[in-house]
Amino acid sequence: MGRKILLLEDNKDILKINREALMMEDYEVVCAEDIKQATKALEENEFDLAIIDIMLPDGDGVEFCKSVKSKYSFPVIFLSALGENRDIIAGLRSGGDDYLTKPYDLGVLLARVEARIRDSVGSKRFITYGPIKLDTVLLAAYCNDTDMQLTQKEFTLLQILLMSSGTLRTKEELYESVWGPAPGSDLNVLYATVSRLNKKLEASGTGLQAVSLHKTGYTLESI
Repeated sequence: MGRKILLLEDNKDILKINREALMMEDYEVVCAEDIKQATKALEENEFDLAIIDIMLPDGDGVEFCKSVKSKYSFPVIFLSALGENRDIIAGLRSGGDDYLTKPYDLGVLLARVEARIRDSVGSKRFITYGPIKLDTVLLAAYCNDTDMQLTQKEFTLLQILLMSSGTLRTKEELYESVWGPAPGSDLNVLYATVSRLNKKLEASGTGLQAVSLHKTGYTLESI
């Protein structure tokens, strides 16, 4: 399957049509009919984009978008019958990246989805992984919105491990990515940085550690 999309829509017919159209384009779609279901889906999945209706049975999609954007960096597209300029402005100011009014053309929706995902991949400031959020502009790491107080080298090391998604990275690869060309067999600075990073990961309550595998490299694992 391709990129994963959260589809929040309380109209079952629209939900079915949009889901099938997105799946035809090889997107993986997780559906929710209200904010409660969407919140649960966010806790259980890593999404690349969300499509959100505004008038929902248990809340306002605009307010929900504000909550989503405070924790996640993926783009949000609003689909709504509310088509006044003030509605569109409110949606975009809440953090929405695009706004389509109902009725809309499915081809236009699919093109907007493709464009927003493409833009987010090309310029991704925030990276989220479980409770961790990285700001790649400020070089700051947060766990549940609390600054982890990482040094620049610790931040870079954590970013590499997070982006590797559990794949083993050799010691030499990590050293070159953080400090430049590896200095032969002297990797003590890497070991020291991993040790400091692990202490901060533990102190921040991330539930993650950089684990050495087969004495050849490191991967990020849950503990």
